[in-house]
Amino acid sequence: MRPTLRPGEEVLVDPRAYRRRAPRAGELVLVGHPYRRDLLLVKRVAWVDATGRVFVVGDDPLESTDSRSFGPLGRELLRGRVTSRLPLCL
Repeated sequence: MRPTLRPGEEVLVDPRAYRRRAPRAGELVLVGHPYRRDLLLVKRVAWVDATGRVFVVGDDPLESTDSRSFGPLGRELLRGRVTSRLPLCL
């Protein structure tokens, strides 16, 4: 998620954010990878279609694995909305 997030930075996630509303374009979200259940990804919501599927993208299109490679995600893969990032402490 460079340049928004750097390797090693941590994020805080609200796991209840989407119980009452759909994700909005531009929000950072934590999602489960659709093929690797052990992998969580931080991505940006590009759009949500009429059926509720979410199209997510990374901020670095040349280096990102996102909906451009695996397609839109079902809402069940949304783990929450990123609310804060914690900068690296050196």
